[in-house]
Amino acid sequence: MSYSILYVPIGRKTFDLEAGEVQRQKSSEVLNSLDVNVIEPDGILTSPDDLKHFLKAVQKDEIITTIYQSVTFADGEFVETLIREIEAPVIVWSIREPSINGRLRLNSLTGGNSTSHVLKCAKHPYTFLFGNPEEAQVKKKIEVQLKVRGVMEELKQLRIGVIGEHPPGFFFSGTDVELLKEQLGVEVKDVDLEHAFTQSKKLTEEEYEHAITRAEQQVIGLNRTDETVHRFAQFTTFMESVIENEQLTALAIRCWPEFFNELGAAACSTLSQFTEDGIVSSCEADIHGSVSMFILQQMSGGLAPYLGDMVHVNEASNSVVFWHCGAGAYSLAHPEQGAKPGVHPNRKLGFTMEFGLKPGQVTMFRVGYTPDGYRLLVMRGNALDTPKRFNGTSVEVQLETDINETLYGLMEDGFEPHYALVYADVADELIELGRQLGLETIVYTA
Repeated sequence: MSYSILYVPIGRKTFDLEAGEVQRQKSSEVLNSLDVNVIEPDGILTSPDDLKHFLKAVQKDEIITTIYQSVTFADGEFVETLIREIEAPVIVWSIREPSINGRLRLNSLTGGNSTSHVLKCAKHPYTFLFGNPEEAQVKKKIEVQLKVRGVMEELKQLRIGVIGEHPPGFFFSGTDVELLKEQLGVEVKDVDLEHAFTQSKKLTEEEYEHAITRAEQQVIGLNRTDETVHRFAQFTTFMESVIENEQLTALAIRCWPEFFNELGAAACSTLSQFTEDGIVSSCEADIHGSVSMFILQQMSGGLAPYLGDMVHVNEASNSVVFWHCGAGAYSLAHPEQGAKPGVHPNRKLGFTMEFGLKPGQVTMFRVGYTPDGYRLLVMRGNALDTPKRFNGTSVEVQLETDINETLYGLMEDGFEPHYALVYADVADELIELGRQLGLETIVYTA
């Protein structure tokens, strides 16, 4: 989706507007270097009337955030004018005083202080930023803010297809549909699993062959004559039509026991291929797991996430193993091994993924839910270059925090047993997401 940001540089003529204009131009250059459309005036706006006139020409529904820069001190009338017209959250930006031991030329910090107070009293969402445009930390913080705002907008477009109800006792896989829509903007569409089986079995090889061909591109040694491979392709192809017709952007699939008993194949390969191709898919109909995967995908710029149980602790390396039966996007496989086909470790039916995940820096994340409401979990670590620990797909992650303290903390906080993971450091962005959503965020990072 395309978004715009609104840059509003504010100042008063009683201060040094010449020095302020230099900072405005530098700020504009930084903002326009980002991958986003910038809506801005030609110069510093020096009165609320100037601001009103400028805002009349602004396409307001495209704006995901406003960058309100107190180039000089300005009173609260400016920002009150702004938030009457623009609902988007505000980044209040103050710049450094250009010189000391003389005239106070800009007084930008006081302007930001005053503006923050007005926004707090108005209960309008905002965050504060301090520093000059040439500072690396300033650009980094703006990038984080914009990425978070973009993901929040994407969440409003997220439509999860829930194929079958979650297995008995897997209470964490369910959701409060209305609350999910209200707080995160996510919509759920139920799809009948039995109907999907029935319709998929009707597809001819000519109709579903493309799904096998797609899998062959990344799955090493795939036997295209295997019956379970054909079942995978039939179900995947049918779901492609459901995704298109229902405009789904993610899936949460009940993967047992019906897949084994009625379809005669494992769901893992379908989950793997869809996640690889950008439709994040969780097993055991874990709706919040799918939301967690989607957020990681968006935060990381489109990388494929992983969803697994925390199944093993290794105190010697301060690490834990995340595992699941055989689902994992193809590109997550260790490059020396590659994604290989296998059979489900318990049901002995194919086809599943069989590989250890690649090494690298990772962020682990969960959108959790309790009767008290939604909350977020953020952890950071390093995926180790170790052999596959268990049949299926698995990865051993060395944590940044003490393993036992983290383990007991997770259990005492009662987090769900499915953890999403992505090969990127997006911890800061996730923490900021929690802040902007107003959700409790539990963090395990150094």
